[in-house]
Amino acid sequence: MRDVNLELGGLLLDMAALAGTSQRGWGYKRAAKAVLRLDRHITPLVEANTFRGISGIGPTTDRIARELVLDGTSAFVEGAIDEAGKRDVIEKNRGFRAHFLSRAAVADVLSHAGAPSRAKYRGDFQMHSVWSDGAETLDSIVEACLVRGHACAGITDHSYGLAIAGGMSMAQVVEQHAAIDQINAKYKGKFRMFKGIETNIRTDGTVDMEEHELRLFEFVVASPHSLLRKTIDQTDRMVGAVSQRGVCILGHPQGRRFNVRPGVSADWNAVFEAAARRQVAIEIDGSWDRQDVHYELAAAALERGCLFALDSDAHSHPELDFIDIAIAHARLAGIPQARIVNYWSEKKFLEWARGSWDR
Repeated sequence: MRDVNLELGGLLLDMAALAGTSQRGWGYKRAAKAVLRLDRHITPLVEANTFRGISGIGPTTDRIARELVLDGTSAFVEGAIDEAGKRDVIEKNRGFRAHFLSRAAVADVLSHAGAPSRAKYRGDFQMHSVWSDGAETLDSIVEACLVRGHACAGITDHSYGLAIAGGMSMAQVVEQHAAIDQINAKYKGKFRMFKGIETNIRTDGTVDMEEHELRLFEFVVASPHSLLRKTIDQTDRMVGAVSQRGVCILGHPQGRRFNVRPGVSADWNAVFEAAARRQVAIEIDGSWDRQDVHYELAAAALERGCLFALDSDAHSHPELDFIDIAIAHARLAGIPQARIVNYWSEKKFLEWARGSWDR
């Protein structure tokens, strides 16, 4: 599947890298964001000479887009790269853009009937509030989820081991759980908030909390936040994480970021096989710059018998819509809805999560 919007956004980021911190560099980044956020494919716009009418699109961007649509590449961009003598730098950055989807591509995937269903999606199991590094209160998160038709949500603020992200102390955890109890009493029968935590996977594969602390939560997400630019093999680290009692979801497994870093290098088949044995769900993190795991890795995980979680990793209300990206990747991977925890009933979800201590 060719994603011309993604290709154009990448070319504009190439030009931004060449321009550095100059005003021109800022302009290319602005144009790249405009293209990547477009919910329409650029090809018909370019062919109809209406692409220039989009906010943030200037004459140079229009030229690059026209070359890309008509020739499949941009002689202007490639010439600029060679003239600057930065081919190696640009090619490295290009390697950090594989298997991402532009907004237009996501909209295209979701425009067709199919599963997993957007309408039947019950709730998001990775999101952050003001209790760690999020921007929203718990009460406002409930209202934002209800507007989107969700029946539940799992709050997963960061654990104390990730201080840089405002990780919660155990005293704060007790306070947050009391607040969640009040919310669940208020919205009983209408909405259910689950008590989760996003733990940090240490370099040795253990998570940054003690077992008796993990037992206070209804479900546990384990995610990598370090060694994400290294090329060393980290299979043992990731297998160790999914093998720990209490861990329910492997969050953004690669830890990759669009145009920034490749994330964890591992034998993912071995990781998926270990996760499948313990019924640990592999997350498809829909955050725009993560999209982790992507559809090809998700298909490999499905082949090895894995369960999945489709989450937004939202830190603010608008980011809750990142679930659309996760659903699009799941559709491309061919994942049956029954294997995705976000579609399960409250009873089934809790039974599965509690079982993580015995499997």
